Formats: sequence, C-alpha cells, structure tokens
Amino acid sequence: MFQWTKESALAELRSLVEATTRLAGDQRYSTEHTRWIVRTLTFLEEVFGQNSRYYASFKSLPWYETGSAVIQAWNVEQAIEERHRKAYRDQLNTARGLLLGAADQLERCDLASVYEGKGTGPESSSIIKVLNLSAKLRKLIRDQPQKEKDVQDAFEDLLVGADLSYSREADSIEYSSKTYVPDFTMPRLDLAIEIKLCGRDGREKEIIAEINDDILAYRTKYGNLLFAIYDLGWIRDSERFSSSFEQHPNVLIRVVKH
Repeated sequence: MFQWTKESALAELRSLVEATTRLAGDQRYSTEHTRWIVRTLTFLEEVFGQNSRYYASFKSLPWYETGSAVIQAWNVEQAIEERHRKAYRDQLNTARGLLLGAADQLERCDLASVYEGKGTGPESSSIIKVLNLSAKLRKLIRDQPQKEKDVQDAFEDLLVGADLSYSREADSIEYSSKTYVPDFTMPRLDLAIEIKLCGRDGREKEIIAEINDDILAYRTKYGNLLFAIYDLGWIRDSERFSSSFEQHPNVLIRVVKH
C-alpha cells in the first residue's frame, strides 16, 4: 500500500476533483470513469477508512437513474438513456462535493485523526487518550531520570491509572535479521509505543536513527506508532525533530521537556 502523507493525500484529492470535470463529457462506466472510480475508492479506503462517510457515500453512488418514471417519448430508449446521463452528471457533482469535503477535513486535521477503519470510533478516542497521557509525563516525573527505564515506568503508571489495556515488552518483531521489541503494545488500538530518553550530548542523533529503524520494523505489524521522547534539554528544536518523522502516515512523535 502506498504510504500517504498529508501533502500527497491533499494533492490526490485535488487531482480526483479535477477529473470530475473531464468525466462529465464521458460515458458512465467508460474506461476512464471506471479507472477513476477504482482510484477514488482505493484512496478513500486507505486515507479515510471504510467506515468514513466519504468512502461509504462514494461507494453507494450507482451512476445511473434509480427512480421510476413514466416515459412519454417517440424514442423511449433514448429518453431513458438521457435520464441515466443526467443522473450520472448529477452524481459526479455529488462525488466532487464529497471529495472537496474530505479535503476540507484533511486541511484541518492530521492523517491519523481522519482515518475511520473497522471499529475505529472508540479506538481513535483511546489513541487520543494515550497521546494526552504522554504529555503528562513531566508532571509525574519529579526528579531527573537517570535511565530510560525510569521514564518507561512512569508512562506505565499513567497507563494503569487511565485503565488502558496494554502489554509491556511482550511482542517481538523480526525485521531484516534483527529482533525489535516495542516498549508497549496495544493490539486493540493497532498501536506500538516506544519511550526514549534524551539525556546526554549526542543522544539526539542516536534517537533519530533508532526511530527510523523502529518505524520500518514496527509498521510490519502495527498501523499506529507513538514515540515519546523525554528530553533533558538536548533537543533544541522539538518541532523540527518531530516533523520529518510525522510525514509517515500514523506516526506520532511527542517530545516532553523536563
């Protein structure tokens, strides 16, 4: 599956919207119309999910007239076909509106929050809950942590307090002749969580390499990834640090300052 970013998804939406103008002069279920339908359904499923209003509404479009009518014309077949063509053009306008609405939502949100797959409703709210927990690490850690396990223990206390189901260092992922073990996994949320401590000079570069490796490995099994980095003052620009990683769909970075 193509790895979408917010920018590439918005570009694809613009392209799909522009295609509706060309298709209005084409025949329904022509080669180009059929290709566009497949392309649009695939995109909406991958980016917004099968439970999204955009996917469900687009998939339900029949591309012909479904209502009954009394036809009074010399050429009945031609009159029926004209009704179908009008319905086809009207439904292209509907599809255009759906795609523009999807673009509006994506402009306001990130990729992770617009996706609505099978059973995604409660899962999305739980993922947001986990994200909020990572921001509370600073309040829980009073003394400067000496090792990464100190931060992991504090995060586990937050998970327990929030009554969230999780496993700690329980999953082994084989990737490229190496075994990777996420700090925390939440299978129901399709989520792997990794906790990092940036506690010395030079550690920032090491963490960048570690996260890049972890993303490749963890994505073979988990659709959502969260990296929480507890920083003791060595990461100068947190936004710049996070932005390159978050170009990957459903990869979230949280830098927590001590």
